[in-house]
Amino acid sequence: MTDTVPADWAAALEPALSGAELRELDRWLAGEEAAGRTVYPPAHERLRALQLTPLAAVKVVILGQDPYHGPGQAHGLAFSVPMGERLPPSLRNIYRELAEDCGIAPPLTGDLSGWARQGVLLLNNALTVEAGRAGSHQNRGWEALTDACVAAVAGREEPCVFILWGSHAQAKVQRVAGLGPGTRHGLIASPHPSPLSAYRGFFGSRPFSRANAFLVAHGRGPIDWSAA
Repeated sequence: MTDTVPADWAAALEPALSGAELRELDRWLAGEEAAGRTVYPPAHERLRALQLTPLAAVKVVILGQDPYHGPGQAHGLAFSVPMGERLPPSLRNIYRELAEDCGIAPPLTGDLSGWARQGVLLLNNALTVEAGRAGSHQNRGWEALTDACVAAVAGREEPCVFILWGSHAQAKVQRVAGLGPGTRHGLIASPHPSPLSAYRGFFGSRPFSRANAFLVAHGRGPIDWSAA
Protein backbone atom coordinates (compact mmCIF):
# COMPACT_ATOMS: atom_id res chain seq x y z
CA MET A 1 0.00 0.00 0.00
CA THR A 2 2.61 2.54 1.03
CA ASP A 3 4.43 2.45 -2.31
CA THR A 4 1.33 3.76 -4.10
CA VAL A 5 0.96 6.88 -1.93
CA PRO A 6 2.10 10.01 -3.84
CA ALA A 7 5.28 11.54 -2.46
CA ASP A 8 3.74 14.76 -1.16
CA TRP A 9 1.08 12.87 0.77
CA ALA A 10 3.56 10.22 1.94
CA ALA A 11 5.70 12.79 3.73
CA ALA A 12 2.69 14.13 5.66
CA LEU A 13 1.23 10.69 6.38
CA GLU A 14 4.44 8.89 7.36
CA PRO A 15 3.50 8.10 10.99
CA ALA A 16 0.21 6.53 9.89
CA LEU A 17 1.77 4.70 6.94
CA SER A 18 4.36 3.05 9.17
CA GLY A 19 1.91 2.28 11.97
CA ALA A 20 0.60 -1.07 13.15
CA GLU A 21 -2.97 -0.36 12.02
CA LEU A 22 -2.09 -0.22 8.33
CA ARG A 23 0.24 -3.23 8.51
CA GLU A 24 -2.61 -5.22 10.04
CA LEU A 25 -5.03 -3.84 7.44
CA ASP A 26 -2.76 -5.04 4.63
CA ARG A 27 -2.65 -8.52 6.13
CA TRP A 28 -6.42 -8.58 6.68
CA LEU A 29 -7.22 -7.44 3.12
CA ALA A 30 -4.88 -10.07 1.69
CA GLY A 31 -6.68 -12.69 3.77
CA GLU A 32 -10.11 -11.52 2.62
CA GLU A 33 -9.13 -11.74 -1.02
CA ALA A 34 -7.38 -15.08 -0.54
CA ALA A 35 -10.63 -16.39 0.93
CA GLY A 36 -12.42 -15.48 -2.31
CA ARG A 37 -14.23 -12.37 -1.11
CA THR A 38 -14.61 -9.60 -3.66
CA VAL A 39 -13.24 -6.26 -2.48
CA TYR A 40 -14.02 -2.92 -4.13
CA PRO A 41 -12.39 -0.90 -5.58
CA PRO A 42 -9.50 -2.82 -7.16
CA ALA A 43 -6.16 -2.35 -5.45
CA HIS A 44 -4.75 0.10 -8.02
CA GLU A 45 -7.66 2.53 -7.42
CA ARG A 46 -7.85 2.48 -3.62
CA LEU A 47 -5.70 5.59 -3.16
CA ARG A 48 -6.98 7.40 -6.25
CA ALA A 49 -8.26 10.37 -4.23
CA LEU A 50 -4.68 11.09 -3.14
CA GLN A 51 -3.28 10.43 -6.60
CA LEU A 52 -5.61 12.92 -8.33
CA THR A 53 -5.47 15.63 -5.65
CA PRO A 54 -2.00 16.52 -4.36
CA LEU A 55 -1.89 17.72 -0.77
CA ALA A 56 -0.62 21.17 -1.78
CA ALA A 57 -3.54 21.54 -4.23
CA VAL A 58 -6.39 20.72 -1.82
CA LYS A 59 -9.01 23.46 -1.65
CA VAL A 60 -12.10 21.47 -0.63
CA VAL A 61 -12.51 18.20 1.27
CA ILE A 62 -15.70 16.15 0.81
CA LEU A 63 -15.90 13.17 3.14
CA GLY A 64 -17.78 9.97 2.39
CA GLN A 65 -18.24 6.81 4.46
CA ASP A 66 -17.08 3.90 2.29
CA PRO A 67 -16.98 2.95 -1.40
CA TYR A 68 -20.04 1.83 -3.32
CA HIS A 69 -20.43 -1.93 -2.92
CA GLY A 70 -21.93 -2.83 -6.30
CA PRO A 71 -19.91 -4.15 -9.24
CA GLY A 72 -18.27 -1.50 -11.39
CA GLN A 73 -19.19 1.44 -9.16
CA ALA A 74 -16.26 2.19 -6.83
CA HIS A 75 -13.15 3.76 -8.33
CA GLY A 76 -11.46 5.47 -5.41
CA LEU A 77 -13.33 8.78 -5.19
CA ALA A 78 -16.09 9.40 -2.64
CA PHE A 79 -19.58 9.70 -4.19
CA SER A 80 -18.14 9.19 -7.71
CA VAL A 81 -18.71 6.37 -10.20
CA PRO A 82 -16.86 5.68 -13.48
CA MET A 83 -18.13 7.17 -16.70
CA GLY A 84 -21.02 5.13 -18.08
CA GLU A 85 -22.18 3.84 -14.69
CA ARG A 86 -25.71 4.62 -13.56
CA LEU A 87 -25.84 7.45 -11.00
CA PRO A 88 -26.38 6.22 -7.42
CA PRO A 89 -29.20 7.94 -5.49
CA SER A 90 -26.91 10.09 -3.33
CA LEU A 91 -25.07 11.39 -6.39
CA ARG A 92 -28.35 12.19 -8.12
CA ASN A 93 -29.28 14.29 -5.10
CA ILE A 94 -25.86 15.98 -5.11
CA TYR A 95 -26.41 16.95 -8.76
CA ARG A 96 -29.93 18.18 -7.97
CA GLU A 97 -28.57 20.47 -5.25
CA LEU A 98 -25.79 21.62 -7.58
CA ALA A 99 -28.39 22.64 -10.16
CA GLU A 100 -30.50 24.51 -7.61
CA ASP A 101 -27.49 26.12 -5.93
CA CYS A 102 -25.44 27.19 -8.94
CA GLY A 103 -27.72 26.76 -11.96
CA ILE A 104 -25.45 24.04 -13.33
CA ALA A 105 -27.18 21.37 -15.37
CA PRO A 106 -26.54 17.87 -13.98
CA PRO A 107 -23.39 16.46 -15.60
CA LEU A 108 -23.88 13.56 -17.99
CA THR A 109 -21.38 11.41 -16.07
CA GLY A 110 -21.04 10.40 -12.44
CA ASP A 111 -17.23 10.53 -12.67
CA LEU A 112 -16.09 13.36 -10.38
CA SER A 113 -12.45 13.23 -11.47
CA GLY A 114 -12.83 16.77 -12.82
CA TRP A 115 -13.54 18.01 -9.31
CA ALA A 116 -10.61 16.04 -7.89
CA ARG A 117 -8.16 17.49 -10.40
CA GLN A 118 -9.16 21.01 -9.30
CA GLY A 119 -8.38 20.38 -5.65
CA VAL A 120 -11.50 18.68 -4.30
CA LEU A 121 -10.34 15.79 -2.12
CA LEU A 122 -13.08 13.15 -2.41
CA LEU A 123 -12.10 10.99 0.54
CA ASN A 124 -13.99 8.08 2.04
CA ASN A 125 -13.51 7.09 5.68
CA ALA A 126 -12.78 3.48 4.69
CA LEU A 127 -11.21 2.99 1.27
CA THR A 128 -12.44 -0.54 0.60
CA VAL A 129 -15.64 -2.54 1.05
CA GLU A 130 -16.74 -6.13 0.51
CA ALA A 131 -19.09 -6.64 -2.42
CA GLY A 132 -22.71 -6.27 -1.34
CA ARG A 133 -21.87 -5.38 2.27
CA ALA A 134 -21.99 -1.66 2.99
CA GLY A 135 -19.77 -0.64 5.89
CA SER A 136 -18.02 -4.00 6.03
CA HIS A 137 -14.49 -2.52 6.15
CA GLN A 138 -15.16 0.20 8.70
CA ASN A 139 -12.94 0.03 11.79
CA ARG A 140 -10.44 -2.27 10.11
CA GLY A 141 -7.60 0.26 10.01
CA TRP A 142 -8.39 2.66 7.18
CA GLU A 143 -9.36 5.32 9.69
CA ALA A 144 -5.73 5.68 10.79
CA LEU A 145 -4.87 6.77 7.24
CA THR A 146 -7.92 8.86 6.43
CA ASP A 147 -7.86 10.68 9.78
CA ALA A 148 -4.23 11.51 9.02
CA CYS A 149 -5.24 12.84 5.58
CA VAL A 150 -7.79 15.18 7.15
CA ALA A 151 -5.25 16.29 9.75
CA ALA A 152 -2.65 16.95 7.03
CA VAL A 153 -5.04 19.29 5.23
CA ALA A 154 -6.07 20.96 8.48
CA GLY A 155 -2.42 21.56 9.33
CA ARG A 156 -1.70 23.53 6.16
CA GLU A 157 -1.60 27.33 6.21
CA GLU A 158 -3.82 27.65 3.14
CA PRO A 159 -7.51 27.92 4.12
CA CYS A 160 -9.62 25.02 2.86
CA VAL A 161 -13.31 24.16 2.96
CA PHE A 162 -14.55 20.95 4.57
CA ILE A 163 -17.98 19.91 3.25
CA LEU A 164 -19.45 17.57 5.84
CA TRP A 165 -22.51 15.62 4.73
CA GLY A 166 -24.04 13.63 7.56
CA SER A 167 -23.12 12.85 11.15
CA HIS A 168 -20.40 10.37 10.14
CA ALA A 169 -18.34 13.04 8.34
CA GLN A 170 -19.02 15.59 11.04
CA ALA A 171 -17.81 13.22 13.77
CA LYS A 172 -14.63 12.46 11.80
CA VAL A 173 -13.70 16.14 11.62
CA GLN A 174 -14.39 16.61 15.33
CA ARG A 175 -11.49 14.22 16.02
CA VAL A 176 -9.02 16.47 14.18
CA ALA A 177 -7.21 19.38 15.81
CA GLY A 178 -7.24 22.64 13.88
CA LEU A 179 -10.81 22.41 12.68
CA GLY A 180 -13.82 24.10 14.13
CA PRO A 181 -15.16 27.57 14.88
CA GLY A 182 -12.57 30.31 14.84
CA THR A 183 -10.01 28.44 12.72
CA ARG A 184 -8.76 29.49 9.28
CA HIS A 185 -10.70 26.71 7.55
CA GLY A 186 -14.34 26.75 6.49
CA LEU A 187 -16.81 24.08 7.60
CA ILE A 188 -20.09 23.48 5.75
CA ALA A 189 -22.23 20.86 7.50
CA SER A 190 -25.61 19.44 6.50
CA PRO A 191 -27.51 16.16 6.45
CA HIS A 192 -26.28 13.47 4.06
CA PRO A 193 -27.49 13.51 0.42
CA SER A 194 -28.90 10.00 0.79
CA PRO A 195 -32.62 9.73 -0.06
CA LEU A 196 -33.13 8.84 3.61
CA SER A 197 -31.93 12.24 4.81
CA ALA A 198 -31.64 14.69 1.90
CA TYR A 199 -35.01 16.30 2.65
CA ARG A 200 -33.98 17.02 6.24
CA GLY A 201 -31.67 19.87 5.24
CA PHE A 202 -29.31 18.75 2.50
CA PHE A 203 -31.53 20.27 -0.16
CA GLY A 204 -31.21 24.03 0.10
CA SER A 205 -27.89 23.92 2.00
CA ARG A 206 -26.03 25.49 -0.99
CA PRO A 207 -22.65 23.86 -0.29
CA PHE A 208 -21.14 24.58 -3.70
CA SER A 209 -21.71 28.32 -3.84
CA ARG A 210 -20.79 28.67 -0.16
CA ALA A 211 -17.54 26.80 -0.71
CA ASN A 212 -16.65 29.01 -3.66
CA ALA A 213 -17.51 32.17 -1.73
CA PHE A 214 -15.09 31.09 1.01
CA LEU A 215 -12.34 30.22 -1.47
CA VAL A 216 -12.65 33.52 -3.33
CA ALA A 217 -12.70 35.49 -0.09
CA HIS A 218 -9.44 33.79 0.92
CA GLY A 219 -7.71 34.25 -2.44
CA ARG A 220 -7.74 30.63 -3.51
CA GLY A 221 -10.02 30.77 -6.55
CA PRO A 222 -13.33 28.96 -7.08
CA ILE A 223 -14.03 25.39 -8.14
CA ASP A 224 -15.69 24.89 -11.53
CA TRP A 225 -18.37 22.49 -10.29
CA SER A 226 -19.58 21.88 -13.85
CA ALA A 227 -16.30 20.14 -14.69
CA ALA A 228 -17.23 16.66 -13.50
